[in-house]
Amino acid sequence: MEEHVPFQASSRFGQNFLVDRNILRKIVKQAGITDNDIILEIGPGKGILTRAILDAGCKKLYAVELDRRLEPFLAKLNVLFPNLVIFWEDALKLDYPERLRDLPDKVIANIPYNITTPLIWRMLETLAPRGMKYLLLMVQRESAERLFAVSGSKHRYPLGITIEAMGFSRKIFNVPPGAFRPVPKVESAVIEIVLERECHLATSPSWRNLLRESFAQRRKTLLNNLARKGLPFDKREISEAMQNCALPANIRAEELTTEEWLNLHRELQKGR
Repeated sequence: MEEHVPFQASSRFGQNFLVDRNILRKIVKQAGITDNDIILEIGPGKGILTRAILDAGCKKLYAVELDRRLEPFLAKLNVLFPNLVIFWEDALKLDYPERLRDLPDKVIANIPYNITTPLIWRMLETLAPRGMKYLLLMVQRESAERLFAVSGSKHRYPLGITIEAMGFSRKIFNVPPGAFRPVPKVESAVIEIVLERECHLATSPSWRNLLRESFAQRRKTLLNNLARKGLPFDKREISEAMQNCALPANIRAEELTTEEWLNLHRELQKGR
């Protein structure tokens, strides 16, 4: 299909199109698509993964694509599959609960690598509280490693902690640069995120603020990061909360386990 329409990939949109059919089959098999699944795909591009998802027999597929130049590719699929609904919009700005008639339970996508972190946050904020429990994503391998970073790792950061608090994530397999056109300069990985609990956590301003400020200056201790001027906590309050959670005064943000983060958040919210 894609060979008949000339197309110049855009680096601005982070476009690297998957062309390896074997990788495609592995993605669809891992997703375990059923005829009851309502699926969201971000950045369908030329539609190779889109077609594979539709062929697997899902109930409905929403595809969100920003680059209107790809319409000749996706329009053909729209004719063949009445259960495909395309939104020509920015995936980071689309109001999913408002615009999607049936909200998705799965997200399957080869996402633009330059928006990996904000896009996953967006999915957790808008769709997790409304029934989305599963994400299967192609991401940059380095991004995957950051998501899986355990406590004590220098790569530990707020999104990975939040995903772990809401369920679990794992790497399914690596994908070499040669699986894409144009060929990227980085390796990729297919990751799976399963959400099982705390479905509203990513929508909590207090949770997001706690993590953001705790990691603001990694060389500082957790206590000193949270006691900075302008934040809603004073040093005594933070110190007491940390003591109640059995956290040492000199601990740094990356050293806390996910359970310790949840405990600290609950402790700081008491009486507020």
